[in-house]
Amino acid sequence: MPDTTYFDDLETRSADARAVQQLAAVNEQIARVAAAADSCLPDVGNLKTLDDLRTLPILRKSELAKWQAERPPFGGIPVSNLAHVFQSPGPIYEPGGISHDWWRMGRFLHAVGFGADDIVQNCFGYHLTPAGMIFESGARAVGAAVLPAGTGQTELQVTAARDIGTTAYAGTPDYLKVILDKADEMGVALKFSKAAVGGGALFPSLRQEYADRGIICMQSYATADLGNIAYETPALEGMVVDEGVIVEIVTPGTGDPVPEGEVGEVIVTSLNPDYPLIRFATGDMSAVLSGQSPCGRTNVRIKGWMGRADQTTKIKGMFVRPEQVAALVAKHPEVTRARVIAGRDGQQDTMLVQLETTSDSAEAYAGSITDTLKLKGTVELHAPDSLPKDGLVIEDQRTYD
Repeated sequence: MPDTTYFDDLETRSADARAVQQLAAVNEQIARVAAAADSCLPDVGNLKTLDDLRTLPILRKSELAKWQAERPPFGGIPVSNLAHVFQSPGPIYEPGGISHDWWRMGRFLHAVGFGADDIVQNCFGYHLTPAGMIFESGARAVGAAVLPAGTGQTELQVTAARDIGTTAYAGTPDYLKVILDKADEMGVALKFSKAAVGGGALFPSLRQEYADRGIICMQSYATADLGNIAYETPALEGMVVDEGVIVEIVTPGTGDPVPEGEVGEVIVTSLNPDYPLIRFATGDMSAVLSGQSPCGRTNVRIKGWMGRADQTTKIKGMFVRPEQVAALVAKHPEVTRARVIAGRDGQQDTMLVQLETTSDSAEAYAGSITDTLKLKGTVELHAPDSLPKDGLVIEDQRTYD
């Protein structure tokens, strides 16, 4: 099993201590952004509690890309200790630093068991995008050496792993199997005993295949903009939120938090003083797990990646967006939840609007549906708290066979 000691004392602090310290850090972030000469956020003053975060606007990638086009390269967000500039699709540009564990990946690698005795075969890309540097920075934080392998040239990867004696793997979940299968084909024995993966789905069958080979495999949830957001621990019960971010789970299209256990969009506030992103929308879906991890870490846990939050769907030639569905709910105090379902009748699109409401008059909503969604649809009334709690506000049931 991986080392079950902790990376630092932050992982086991009390909820009250964490809230106090994170509130102070958030207020420092707000002040940094507001004080920037080319600031993109007005000075909103100090927040009184972390719950006050929900009063601030959500920053979406589309908006960040627009800011960056207007105020290159980082859109007016103050950046310090800059060592690298990376490019992600969009394009969106991300800063990177080389100060200690700039992306906070060391916490995850420590949980997997990476340490000073390891040589890490880092198979994340080093070209333009930051994944390779993110994991290399984490390896440095735990004292491990790195083979900066990148992707491809699998025979050379096997040869290097054999000759150097690499003991740990970092990369996408499936590429380790490619290396191991090639090693089997070449008759080469490798020394991998642990793997830290991300950037794709780690299916249970694949994790078990690695376990059968004596390789512990755990995954993290990270992005180019934010670094590490959450990570698996030896308990393998959800993902523990990293100590350097604050995670909110909200209804897609809004900034409103969902109850614990319900699926919603992941909104992250980074506490990295070198790149203060406040209420950044990842576009990913997840849910909060109740209780504390059996591993002893005390921070909130999430279920991991559960799909994408951008449910924008074209119906009858018109785009329907989660924000429009949220606006429809806001127009009617008695409506607690709405779900738009795109379907087909023959060769024609259909739109069903399901509403959780105490009203018994479907006709009462026809006008506001047309005004808000710009389409006419069938209305279906449901009792409060009866629609699925899966994070979907727009569901596309159409097939094109």
